[in-house]
Amino acid sequence: MKIKLDENLSRHLKAPLERFGHEIHTVADEGLIAHPDTEVASAAKNENRMLFTLDVGLADLRRFPPGTHPGILLFRPDTLGPLTVNEFIVAFVKHADLDTLSERLVVVESDRIRIRRAKSE
Repeated sequence: MKIKLDENLSRHLKAPLERFGHEIHTVADEGLIAHPDTEVASAAKNENRMLFTLDVGLADLRRFPPGTHPGILLFRPDTLGPLTVNEFIVAFVKHADLDTLSERLVVVESDRIRIRRAKSE
């Protein structure tokens, strides 16, 4: 899976996710730090990359409806320390079939996963 990490996520997430066989780009790699959400989402879409984020703005169904992008995964761990966030995301990716989440908006919380599909599904 091709994944883009939003600027809220640690660059140290890149290596563990690559070990699972994913191709990872970061917003920093592409010079998109501090760019609007629409530009970050557009770059991910143009590269056919699933977007991993902590930014609730990227989970706005009106701005980024499911089916119009390769997938947006919003991670909502209980605490936001960088190590805890990294562990939370790595644990999720280790057990998830990301292909089944493409073109969806997914909110990953510690006790549940919410998946929004395109209206046409």
